[in-house]
Amino acid sequence: MIKSVGILTSGGDAPGMNAAIRAVTRAALSNGLKVFGIMDGYQGLVEGRISELQRNSVSDIIMRGGTILGTARLPEFKDLKVREQGVAKLQEKGIDALVVIGGDGTYRGALALHEMGIKCIGLPGTIDNDIACTDFTIGFDTALNTVLESIDKLRDTSASHHRCSIVEVMGNHCGDLALYAGICSGAELVITPETGYDELEVIEKLKALDAAKKRRHAIVVISEKITDVDLLAQKISKVTGFAGRSTVLGHVQRGGSPTGFDRMLATRFGDFAVELLCNDISAHCVGILENKLVSTPFEEAFDFPTPSRKKLFALQGRLA
Repeated sequence: MIKSVGILTSGGDAPGMNAAIRAVTRAALSNGLKVFGIMDGYQGLVEGRISELQRNSVSDIIMRGGTILGTARLPEFKDLKVREQGVAKLQEKGIDALVVIGGDGTYRGALALHEMGIKCIGLPGTIDNDIACTDFTIGFDTALNTVLESIDKLRDTSASHHRCSIVEVMGNHCGDLALYAGICSGAELVITPETGYDELEVIEKLKALDAAKKRRHAIVVISEKITDVDLLAQKISKVTGFAGRSTVLGHVQRGGSPTGFDRMLATRFGDFAVELLCNDISAHCVGILENKLVSTPFEEAFDFPTPSRKKLFALQGRLA
């Protein structure tokens, strides 16, 4: 049986991480376990920046964005000697289990620690929703609502000036944020890694919209890392009747107070993580599929088939 649990957040921050930290801390304390917060992810672990948490340590954080523990990336954690330093720091504090909150890279670090004798459970914390073994990740809903608020405001000014607004959203190599935002905002076009990108097709679609004289504006939502949206906007201005304007939302999507959905999701995930550890389960990541909490072994999660988005893409096509 475990006697203490460490918590860390790693990779990009996501709204709702604090709610997860709070849930893990209080669930663990309720089960008679000691709880330790590890600052700045695996970097803080290796450096030994670890402190004990009490119930009041996580008071009034459920509504806060970001992560009170801080986060960082440590590529060197792939090195066995670096991981051994981290394990030694855990042993000094008597920590025999970890809950890690982050994405794919965070999970791989946790799996490596598990193989070195540290029990680990992963929670999906990323606005990109790019963890395949869960329908939703912590922070995705908040980021989506941030994107929608921005698009709604852009639509007002676009309609006033006969513009086409190209809105670039985050997502890494996953198109969920763009897809959901496109459907919920009524965007004319959605471009993601899953749809592929054909510039000529985009231009012709916009020409047709302008020729129909039914649209004073157009919204194009596009995932990051697909094309240069500034150049695309310039081309739209030259060859269509719309005035092209690009907006890169950037890191504003990561910030803000988490939505009620993200707070609840993170709380359920955190409580379930402690339950798994108390049942001697390790090297699993928590997720939600069809509104049911599930845990998936890390090894399977890395190769888990990506959930189909075909129905959602078809829906967007019918409604555009």
